[in-house]
Amino acid sequence: MARLTPITSKDQVDAKDHAIVDAITGSRGSLQGPFSMFLHSPELAGRVAHLGTLIRFEGSLDMRVRTLVAMTVAREFDSAYVWGAQTGAARQRDISEATITAIREKHMRGIPPEDAQIVDFTRQLLEKHRVDDDTMAAMQARFDANDMIQLTGAIGYYSMLAMTVNAFELEPAPGAEVLD
Repeated sequence: MARLTPITSKDQVDAKDHAIVDAITGSRGSLQGPFSMFLHSPELAGRVAHLGTLIRFEGSLDMRVRTLVAMTVAREFDSAYVWGAQTGAARQRDISEATITAIREKHMRGIPPEDAQIVDFTRQLLEKHRVDDDTMAAMQARFDANDMIQLTGAIGYYSMLAMTVNAFELEPAPGAEVLD
């Protein structure tokens, strides 16, 4: 059970913050997940939603890459909510079951090299707080500076979501894949 009451409707926030709720529901369809927690601080929720719109919907980074980042972050933070929210998207984006399993089980076996680069970069940054020279050189050969910044920003964004749902013990959505 969540440690804060999830905010899932506009009538749970002050009228002055209704525009923030409208913007969030307009881009995401409903109030759920981390935003049901963030809305306890409406200004923060609005700013996070604005960043999330770029990271999730508008940036130039390939959607497969974004999904690999989100899944890897979810696993590294043991974030059941974020994991459950991402596995369906992963399958829709043709991310293989072998890759999903490898991320879930925290190994690299069976991950295609291009996907392994993303998983490795994300894990290094989260585990070591740095990326080694060889990994960075390989990533810079693949991505331009803009996409490298967006990739790193996506890692930070999904880390913030994972920490929020973990801190407030938000359960995965009904029917979502469970992270063991």
